[in-house]
Amino acid sequence: MAKALGMIETRGLIGSVEAADAMLKAADVRLVKQEKADAALVTIYVEGDVGAVQAAVESGREAAARVGELIASHVIPHPDDGIKKLLQTEESKTSAKPSGNPAKGEAREKAAGKKATGNQQAIKEQEQSPPESGA
Repeated sequence: MAKALGMIETRGLIGSVEAADAMLKAADVRLVKQEKADAALVTIYVEGDVGAVQAAVESGREAAARVGELIASHVIPHPDDGIKKLLQTEESKTSAKPSGNPAKGEAREKAAGKKATGNQQAIKEQEQSPPESGA
């Protein structure tokens, strides 16, 4: 993990993209990730040297407030190594797992198509058969 972690949370995607752009242009920081949560909340994470992250977050705050709704911002100087685990993306967590056999997926799709065709045939037969007389 870098020497500092900076976070900006906005309501809406546009404000977060504007904040990320301003942060990356303002200082020598690296974009760690963008995380979307409930109620249109989006958090941008950057890392770098403490001074660079502080300058980047300040610039990002101004940019986000200009075009959207800034919810919060924070800089953590010298974060613990355990913080890195919290920020792992779902993609990196699942990339180690095998993706499965694509041929099996195709076979499942074909089988599902046959079942649907069989069901459609049964419906047609019911529609064509004369109604039973209930005396």
